[in-house]
Amino acid sequence: MTADEPILTLANVVSGYGKMTILNSTTAAIRRAAITTVVGPNGAGKSTMFKTIFGLLPVRTGAIRFDGRDITNFTPRAMLDAGVAYVPQGRNIFPELSVRHNLELGGVALADQRDLPARIDAMMQRFPMLRERADSQASTLSGGQQKLLEVARGLLLDPKLMMIDEPSIGLSPLMVQEVFAILKSLRDKGVTILLIEQNAKQALQMSDYGLVLEQGQARIEDTAQKILDDPRIAQLFLGGGLQPIAGAAA
Repeated sequence: MTADEPILTLANVVSGYGKMTILNSTTAAIRRAAITTVVGPNGAGKSTMFKTIFGLLPVRTGAIRFDGRDITNFTPRAMLDAGVAYVPQGRNIFPELSVRHNLELGGVALADQRDLPARIDAMMQRFPMLRERADSQASTLSGGQQKLLEVARGLLLDPKLMMIDEPSIGLSPLMVQEVFAILKSLRDKGVTILLIEQNAKQALQMSDYGLVLEQGQARIEDTAQKILDDPRIAQLFLGGGLQPIAGAAA
């Protein structure tokens, strides 16, 4: 796979919960070493898309390819091994365990556990707050600090792609800026970031690309700036539906 080819593609993917279909022939291409923000109204299928990619929901029809290989219906463990990390919405830490122990649990999927101490030390260097609070219970961290712990835990496996769902929920504006700065630094180091964010405008402003979902379909894929400048998207940010777009995926 060349540097210009997408690192992740979805081709006519259908997925959902039980008998309910949420992703409806979703087709998308995610660029390598870039930040792509997925936006759309509530119920558009954003979180469902992430869960389907990561193997938490089955692909009914269609295909998903990552880094040149078919990963359709890989298990979450297989996705971790393939180089994909997923930070879901909400808090997903072990609150009664220490920061260090949370990181240790994040490394259980490592093929060689002898690498784990060095990787944890590297995370402590990258996130000094974690080093300072290494022996503290995770429950004593602020919301923003807990989110950084989740990101660090995902990075332990040295992923090629990180999917992060709503990182700013419950965070102060200052902490949101810190989290976004970290995501940009990861992008600059070659990690591909796929993001869902409640503050769509702010997220697009720091992203390279945007993907607009509506009713389980990718309606627009373009640079983040072009999506911000597109008057058709204003309705989406205001909670309305998108008007039909000529040539949009069906």
